[in-house]
Amino acid sequence: MTDSYLYAAARTPFGRFSGALAGVRPDDLAALAVNGVLAKVPEFAAGDLDDVVWGNANGAGEDNRNVGRMAVLLAGLPTSVPATTVNRLCGSSLDAAIIASRAIETGDADVVLTGGVESMSRAPWVLPKPHRAYPAGDVTAVSTTLGWRLVNERMPKEWTVSLGEANEQLGERFPIPRERQDEFAARSHQLADAAWNAGFYDDLVVPVPVDGKGGTLGRDEGIRPGSTADGLAALKPAFRPDGVITAGNASPLSDGASAVLLGSQPAAARIGADPLARVAGRGVFALDPQLFGFAPVEAANRALRGAGISWSDVSAVELNEAFAVQALACVDAWGIDPATVNAKGGAIALGHPLGASGGRLLGTLAHRLKESGGRWGLAAICIGVGQALAVVLENVTEAGR
Repeated sequence: MTDSYLYAAARTPFGRFSGALAGVRPDDLAALAVNGVLAKVPEFAAGDLDDVVWGNANGAGEDNRNVGRMAVLLAGLPTSVPATTVNRLCGSSLDAAIIASRAIETGDADVVLTGGVESMSRAPWVLPKPHRAYPAGDVTAVSTTLGWRLVNERMPKEWTVSLGEANEQLGERFPIPRERQDEFAARSHQLADAAWNAGFYDDLVVPVPVDGKGGTLGRDEGIRPGSTADGLAALKPAFRPDGVITAGNASPLSDGASAVLLGSQPAAARIGADPLARVAGRGVFALDPQLFGFAPVEAANRALRGAGISWSDVSAVELNEAFAVQALACVDAWGIDPATVNAKGGAIALGHPLGASGGRLLGTLAHRLKESGGRWGLAAICIGVGQALAVVLENVTEAGR
């Protein structure tokens, strides 16, 4: 067994639903992220990639089933570079990195490019196919943008509630008032804006051409620098008339792609760069589907045990903010310093293009550790239908030694 390392990360800016990236196909977004991460290691020959493992939560439209392979071809890589696409919904690109790290550690691969993409703006409507020709009744087109669709009637009703309703229930189970959720959401916007202004994302984000006339999107589109808890308090509940979840304290529908290059330590010579971090631990966990927002708690604990460390060792946490209430429930359960969590902003501000978010978390975490000199960091993400993933990174840059 050998260790696996994170060598480079890149992503597109994340666009708002029906925003600047709505005109860009998901396979083109993915190709931009692939080329973006390879540009970080110019001495590496792309044809030497052993595999590409790509995440995508939809796959119903222009994602074209295996969008990882489409991205490789559209990026201009040699046709000899293989690629697969994995789907663990919101955790897809983090799952891709986990799969790749295991392949490296077992010796099945030496260098693997991972990542993920989602265009929630371009997700198609689908029609159920009739079991025989010429059905007499009406057929309803179903959106594939987010959540359950074409639900099997044998599924218990309590499992198939909307994501928002599931988190309203979570907020009742772990009483977290609306005020606290709005404060957390405002913090996400403020920290994201500060990180962009300080140049933190300059080396992580690849601009995307958006209009064919020289225009580009170079910054995450959903950030609202002037957000305050008082301002967010004016928004109406989105899922219950008397609920606590609003469009302001939940992550928005988004478009974007992310990529991460993983390799063994001996691969450093071929890659032409030193690694940023070692993949030190991994965790996966599942529970009742409607409680998915709380699943990162145990996934993270398992990842820490795999790394042989405890929460007291962790200086940086990247937790995907699907909803403020679920992020706060996890932070409370871990009993950690909230200041260590999403210090460069989170998904409420940056956006949450489902298949791309895990790669964003890993790239941001590695760069946070490099910047701070902290040794240990953890990335975690909740996943619809009751799952979660987590990864521990160990800083191996000079600052982390």
